[in-house]
Amino acid sequence: MLSRKGLIPEDYLLTRLAEGVVQPKFIAKPGKARFVAKNGTCNVAHTNIREQGRFLQDVFTTLVDLKWLHTLVIFTMSFLCSWLLFGMIWWLVAFAHGDLDQRGNDFVPCVTGIHSFSSAFLFSIEVQVTIGFGARMITEECVSAIIILIVQNIVGLVINAIMLGCIFMKTAQANRRAETLIFSKHAVISVRNNKLCFMVRIGDLRKSMIISASVRMQVVRKTTTEEGEVVPLDQIDIHMDNPVGTNGIFLVSPLIICHVIDKDSPLYDMCASDLQHEELEVVVVLEGVVETTGITTQARTSYVADEILWGQRFVPTVAAEDGMYAVDYSKFGNTVKVPTPCCSAKKLDSAGGIARFKLSEGVTLRPSVRRRQASSGMRRSRMDV
Repeated sequence: MLSRKGLIPEDYLLTRLAEGVVQPKFIAKPGKARFVAKNGTCNVAHTNIREQGRFLQDVFTTLVDLKWLHTLVIFTMSFLCSWLLFGMIWWLVAFAHGDLDQRGNDFVPCVTGIHSFSSAFLFSIEVQVTIGFGARMITEECVSAIIILIVQNIVGLVINAIMLGCIFMKTAQANRRAETLIFSKHAVISVRNNKLCFMVRIGDLRKSMIISASVRMQVVRKTTTEEGEVVPLDQIDIHMDNPVGTNGIFLVSPLIICHVIDKDSPLYDMCASDLQHEELEVVVVLEGVVETTGITTQARTSYVADEILWGQRFVPTVAAEDGMYAVDYSKFGNTVKVPTPCCSAKKLDSAGGIARFKLSEGVTLRPSVRRRQASSGMRRSRMDV
């Protein structure tokens, strides 16, 4: 909705999607399935689960994981059922003691004002919700009524604690904070500091910070072991160069997360042409603690081969204006083409690095522009002569 109003550009990805917002669909190639969707949801369906009773062993987590409609129905029915149950008990107590029959003034009932099931149901609500209108009250005549009163108060407190805690946890879930943690729509591969690097850009739209933020990357691909075992979803961790040089990142402005493609990288043997046919998916996970609530949050996204741009890099988004730094989010996902070898990092290392590779292959991209300008100048001088 924010992108429709023009507050957020459409060239980067929100990690969570608001309801009713039409998001761009990334059409995958036939026969391929994403492990993690662009909005961070895991594309995994759990089927044939035989031990369903395990979910009931952790009732609170099960209630929090339910949809809002189911949670509200359970919230309402828990109170209605408890009121009806204890209303029936109060009616039975009154019936057994003879309170429903009209007696003289000397008769002392267990509960005054109960003449039918409706009045017993109203008394049950008054006891559990502690309303106390004054027309119906318990007396010292029946010990059983006093015990029932104590039990109903305890049961009511337990129901209030569970259901209100469940509602609070659903409203304060950490994935709501992840809505303002953004990733670039595409990942890029280009040369950085004379090394071939895989890069993505992350950012935070809120002023409240994410404390102890950290980023992890994994390559998910189908692999085959030396024994012939096929692993359909092999998750391989890849190392990253932290832009601030510590274990955590300082996510005040958009940061470019860089992975140097070296001999330990799963992308070491991949070149630009292989990227078009490679069945891989790079999963990016951003974790941290919300400053305002202290709850750990996590934002996820992924990049398939079609969303990795070879030979491009991100444009700068931060500029100094009037004594402060301003971030232009309209450039968050913008990229520009840069001179980048189309071969793999393995071939670059075997050639002795970027500089020697350019000399051996005769690749002089930037000087070529100058040569063209010089050649055009010579042609003009000859024409003038």
